[in-house]
Amino acid sequence: MPSFDVVSEVDEQEVRNAVDQANRELEKRFDFRGVDASFEFADSAVDVSAPEEFQIQQMEDILREKLTRRSVDAGCLDPGDVEGAGKVKRCRYALKQGIDQDTARKMTKMVKGSKLKVQAQINGDKVRVTGKKRDDLQEVMTMFREAELGLPLQFDNFRD
Repeated sequence: MPSFDVVSEVDEQEVRNAVDQANRELEKRFDFRGVDASFEFADSAVDVSAPEEFQIQQMEDILREKLTRRSVDAGCLDPGDVEGAGKVKRCRYALKQGIDQDTARKMTKMVKGSKLKVQAQINGDKVRVTGKKRDDLQEVMTMFREAELGLPLQFDNFRD
């Protein structure tokens, strides 16, 4: 029976490369010249620090652009609160990895409600979808792409 896995994974090496590129762009930009602003990647999160809050918003746009260029879905960033400590404001962007249980349940309900002849089962932080027809599986893929689940989804392990 054909099947595939729905996962939400982020390549951390690509994120690290995007952060390095964003730091290089900060050095070249005129509006950040002489400003103590930087990106840091550690513990599956990106730390952004700048003197002002509006600069953090500009830096977020730079980071999202660099992630998109490196083929990483920018939806994987989960922004935290902006914290102020003296002259420096900081914001931590956590990377969303894996599909949480609530989202996985919602995905299985979507599959059951679609009236297609496919089954979905939760395997840890993955959802496996199996069915008899390849066309039904492709319809499930488009259904997941169109749904607003708040996670970047990839489809792996397609077996015929």
